[in-house]
Amino acid sequence: MEYDSIECVSTSDGLGDEEIPHRHHFTPSKTHNVNVFPPAIHPTTSVHELLECPVCTNSMYPPIHQCHNGHTLCSTCKTRVNRCPTCRQELGDIRCLALEKVAESLEFPCKYFPLGCPEIFPYYSKLKHELICNFRPYSCPYAGSECSIVGDIPYLVTHLRDDHKVDMHSGCTFNHRYVKSNPREVENATWMLTVFNCFGQYFCLHFEAFQLSMAPVYMAFVRFMGDEQDARNYSYSLEVGGNGRKLIWEGTPRSIRDGHRKVRDSHDGLIIQRNMALFFSGGERKELKLRVTGRIWKEPSNPDGGPCVPNLYS
Repeated sequence: MEYDSIECVSTSDGLGDEEIPHRHHFTPSKTHNVNVFPPAIHPTTSVHELLECPVCTNSMYPPIHQCHNGHTLCSTCKTRVNRCPTCRQELGDIRCLALEKVAESLEFPCKYFPLGCPEIFPYYSKLKHELICNFRPYSCPYAGSECSIVGDIPYLVTHLRDDHKVDMHSGCTFNHRYVKSNPREVENATWMLTVFNCFGQYFCLHFEAFQLSMAPVYMAFVRFMGDEQDARNYSYSLEVGGNGRKLIWEGTPRSIRDGHRKVRDSHDGLIIQRNMALFFSGGERKELKLRVTGRIWKEPSNPDGGPCVPNLYS
């Protein structure tokens, strides 16, 4: 959605280049194929190559298929090809049970070992772990486009600033003013993303306009640039008001592991109906003028329970 003007008033200075630490960038394809083993683990090259699919070059997991001549490929690639990629013979429905037995006897480090994961797993448990490994790279949290960039947090902060031109601010309080000349033209769109450096961590403040059922609404929420467990150490509040009325939201920031659409669709944030937003704007309700203020604070202790994700419209 195009916006007419956005005025950001921060309680502290913006971030300079020197405030963003060393960063690492990992493209999705390179990240998926990381296979670096610690010095103590050296599976034989021949066995490792046997477990590598000749089509996608990823490790094969059961069921492992083979052609009539014994050439193997993974189950995913089998659905995409009709002939063996090695000998060009037609593929049947033959399982390579011998290779699956070999795989059962092997242990491998997590593919994110180069990023710091020290875990070693039986071959069949490795894939499940990698889906939730805390050392896996993060996806870009920018919601205005389908960005495919992944990397660690310092790299993504620089990426957001330089490539997406996102505003960067230091401090744990904020004061933003959103202005729209024709608020009745509401489409599913993202208005703004701002990044805050607070308590040595980075937080994303989202403000969006979208259709909820048949009614246009505005929503503000905060995401934590890190894992869910660390996000629970913090809380935030958002406040919007005018004409002697106000709405207040308090909650725990969601990790950027959860996509912005997932957070939005769970209604986990400050939701403002259009009529209420226009009431807050004052005047003749022909122009949207919202001032959203908020703060982030660190909790003294962290409960063991997971975050509560309310569904206000169920």
